[in-house]
Amino acid sequence: MTPLDLFLQQLINGLSLGSMYALLALGFTIVYGIMELINFSHFNVFMIGSFVAMGVLHAFGIDGQGVFMYGLPLIGTLLVTLVVTMLACGALGIGIERLTLRPLRGVQGPMAMITTIGISYVLSNAVMLTMGANTKNFPNPIPPWTIHIGTAQITVFQLIIWAMSVILMGGLYVFVQRSKLGKAMRATAQDPDAALMMGVEVNRVISTAFFLGSALAGAAGFIFGLYYNFTNFGIGFSAGLRAFTAAVLGGIGNIPGAMLGGILIGLIEAMAGQYVGAKWADVIIFSLLVLVLICRPAGLLGRLAPTKS
Repeated sequence: MTPLDLFLQQLINGLSLGSMYALLALGFTIVYGIMELINFSHFNVFMIGSFVAMGVLHAFGIDGQGVFMYGLPLIGTLLVTLVVTMLACGALGIGIERLTLRPLRGVQGPMAMITTIGISYVLSNAVMLTMGANTKNFPNPIPPWTIHIGTAQITVFQLIIWAMSVILMGGLYVFVQRSKLGKAMRATAQDPDAALMMGVEVNRVISTAFFLGSALAGAAGFIFGLYYNFTNFGIGFSAGLRAFTAAVLGGIGNIPGAMLGGILIGLIEAMAGQYVGAKWADVIIFSLLVLVLICRPAGLLGRLAPTKS
């Protein structure tokens, strides 16, 4: 493989990883934009999404990587799995907000954030105790077709990941910018008290933010399972930290920033793995996080919502 083809191959791999991180980072940024809350339970909503997707694929009779589907059955299976996973994770996000965070609304200090850390551990341990601590083989019904560009190659699976990510991110952006509820979300992010006085149902807006963020985390969990062909109760921590770094890098609270940050983190991980060594990828990624926080605390694209007093 020539140096140019090698670079192109890592570019393709980085975009695939970045698409997953961008979806996960959007969940952090949506909730932070509305509530100024770093929701650490998001780590394990993502993990649960991978288990839900695995269960749905098993329900279709798909086990391991040796059962392939083609045409409409493949599209239908992936679509149903994606929708069920997103709905399940969205409902979980609403439940977390309604049962544990809403009672803390108005409480000053880090109580809500600490609560999300506790929820994250509850979810992680609940899955470990019910599903077991062993790594699970994630079924993948997508045939291993490839398209060659020189000696570099793109798999059909990577094209599907890109398509899913672009549709979901584009749909979210249009929803927030054009819909009535999206405008209410932006108004609440700017000033929740003023939005309440103008008739905005703030509780509904916050529940919507948790639903959307958690649903996107579920989609990212599905993509993670398809990409790596495994899942376990611990996957949320490393992927979640990288996605959080992506949200901060792009500008937490900024939806286009989370997308950009996710893609950049994916590219850095792929390029570092190729040219520096995979073991240095986290060193580079989190050093970048520290550098951004020192030099540009608002992130590359800045933060759209003002900091509340």
